[in-house]
Amino acid sequence: MAFDPGRVRAIFFDVDGTLSDTDDVYAATVARWLVLLPSRMRADVARRIVLALETPANFAYAVLDRLGWDGAMRWLSARLRRRRVGEAAAARPVVAGVPEMLVALAGRYPLAIVSARGRPMVQDFLERHRLAPWFGAVVTAESCARTKPSPEPLRFAAAMLGVPVEGCVMVGDTTVDMRAARAAGAQAIGVLCGFGVEGELRRSGADAILASTADVGGLLG
Repeated sequence: MAFDPGRVRAIFFDVDGTLSDTDDVYAATVARWLVLLPSRMRADVARRIVLALETPANFAYAVLDRLGWDGAMRWLSARLRRRRVGEAAAARPVVAGVPEMLVALAGRYPLAIVSARGRPMVQDFLERHRLAPWFGAVVTAESCARTKPSPEPLRFAAAMLGVPVEGCVMVGDTTVDMRAARAAGAQAIGVLCGFGVEGELRRSGADAILASTADVGGLLG
């Protein structure tokens, strides 16, 4: 489907690989474990492992929630996050051009974060880089029973902003973001500044593909 800027009433952004330049950090960590593989193969295999784990991890979290074990899981996750959050945020630079793009768009559209990351890490990233004022809603792993690729977080963000989800567009770098948008009836913009590969993003429902999140403003005219 072709992207229709006339439909857009609000914009949702993923964080990792979309606002923050962090996917390479995760892949590099995994690559260090792949010592049995030839060095030329490690980066590609590590990328595929990180992508493959994203959907099952979200699914597992949803199952724990349905079993009523989410309280214990969130307590453990919160303790682990408190230990990691400062170090992780410091290693998460903003994608070049993103702050300027957000300033320009915030005057025209309501903006929201829709991330599968925990709230402490997302909030710390936004505050460190002075991006928090531009977002009217921040939806994280704790916000809904299920995370992306479920449409639930997108619907929740739309309700917080007071707009129909069909009038929203999800900007993200993975197939999970595209699938969540498609399931919610929203449009989807895939960006290639994270883990995004154009063919994969298009097959998962992207209405447009951009080299960088910083280009979103230009697409919307």
